[in-house]
Amino acid sequence: MFDNLSEKLDKALHVLKGHGQITEINVAETTKEVRRALLDADVNFKIAKEFTNKVKEKALGQNVLTTLQPGQLMVKIVKDELTQLMGGDAEGIDLSGNPSVILMSGLQGSGKTTFSGKLAHYLKTKKTKYPLLVACDVYRPAAIDQLHVVGDQIGVPVYSDKENSDPVAIAKAGIAHAKANGQNVVIIDTAGRLAVDERMMTEISDIRKAVEPQETLFVVDSMTGQDAVNTAKAFNDVLNFDGVILTKLDGDTRGGAAISIRSVVEKPIKFIGTGEKMDALDVFYPDRMADRILGMGDVISLVERAQEQFDEEEARKIQKKIAKNTFGFDDFLKQIQQIKKMGSMKDLMGMIPGAGKALKGMDIDDDAFKHVEAIIHSMTPVERANPSMLDASRKKRIAKGSGRTVQEVNQLLKQFNQMGKMMKMMQGGGGKKMMQMMSGLRG
Repeated sequence: MFDNLSEKLDKALHVLKGHGQITEINVAETTKEVRRALLDADVNFKIAKEFTNKVKEKALGQNVLTTLQPGQLMVKIVKDELTQLMGGDAEGIDLSGNPSVILMSGLQGSGKTTFSGKLAHYLKTKKTKYPLLVACDVYRPAAIDQLHVVGDQIGVPVYSDKENSDPVAIAKAGIAHAKANGQNVVIIDTAGRLAVDERMMTEISDIRKAVEPQETLFVVDSMTGQDAVNTAKAFNDVLNFDGVILTKLDGDTRGGAAISIRSVVEKPIKFIGTGEKMDALDVFYPDRMADRILGMGDVISLVERAQEQFDEEEARKIQKKIAKNTFGFDDFLKQIQQIKKMGSMKDLMGMIPGAGKALKGMDIDDDAFKHVEAIIHSMTPVERANPSMLDASRKKRIAKGSGRTVQEVNQLLKQFNQMGKMMKMMQGGGGKKMMQMMSGLRG
């Protein structure tokens, strides 16, 4: 995420490292490089210029503390200004209605239907709501079918009417259906077009007037950069929407849309899509995103994800097994599954401070544990429960069955044994350390 921008900003801020004090000359040099990095990230020129002028003004107005190097001070100033540029504070979603109505808008291909499903899943699992998805794209039957597939995937009902060609009537009928069936959030998925046109704008305006939603959200593909910002402005001029959703942020190496969009449309980014899975949705925190852009990681989000997947009862069972020396590969597999539920490995590694630099050039994907799982699944249940019984012939069979080498099997066993010893040494509060050790198995 934003790899190119992070790298260029790091180089720009490197200018001040080693200097004993901030001067007009080295600040001017640094801000020039920062501006260039922002422009390369597809940030609007006016916004990039205003941003670097503010950074320059604050840097020259600061007295450098004796314990703080000029480079560190400049990083803090840039981080604070980036946070403000992206909105300052996180803004939640209005769920005050009964039912609460959320209207989705955006161009075709922006990820609107998928995001509708992600939002429904988020509200169901994190906010204990009972959502209903309403299919109002009357032009593409495939869009209605797609919403039904998404609904089935997350266990959320979908209201649709293929015989009706009036999206306003469908939206109103969907809300009536929700009231009759006890659903307290209605998410209306509307039609998109390949470009902004009058017909689409009139249609979605009519739906909005008819249903009076608590939230009108604009969904846009962050990878389209300044085009995303311009489209957002065009929609906002007509709809006056309440917030922006940035999808496909995990594939965005530049970051221009995330940085510019708040300043242009003066509406908050509320959520970001960070992957294809239905749980790959995050609330947008400007300060955490600024940290990630500057290579500082996002430990708070990482801890929150870990806590969501933490199973207290399972942890107690694991603790007992460690004490009795009965912790086996089946238990190990469960721990891997918990880590995988936290999100994509690339996203998780990006949340660890400094990991981006350390892992630069490495291919980190969601199959990071694939070879480990293949080796374990090639073991018999008895072997998984008693790793010590794995002799040379068994290892050879396991290697062949998993499509790996005997050397890789030996390496996994060695890491497993080392981990077992360490877990026994730090019994009581070792969950976090265990996850760190397991992350070493990615290679």
